[in-house]
Amino acid sequence: MNKEELKRKLGQQIVELRTQKGWSQADLARNCNKDRQAIEKLENGKVNPTLYSLFEIANALEIPLKKLVSF
Repeated sequence: MNKEELKRKLGQQIVELRTQKGWSQADLARNCNKDRQAIEKLENGKVNPTLYSLFEIANALEIPLKKLVSF
């Protein structure tokens, strides 16, 4: 798996987990202290997030970080 594919799969995983909670991008952004555009870029595979950003997103979604990166 190359870097672009990894970012795309991570983005898809975040979309899936976010929609399971019934949240919009704005809801997720608010719950992890980010702006909606940052979430949009992440979900579209446009950015390479830091480990801490992934940790914040997992905490906001109330899931273990391991579940966020398991795909």
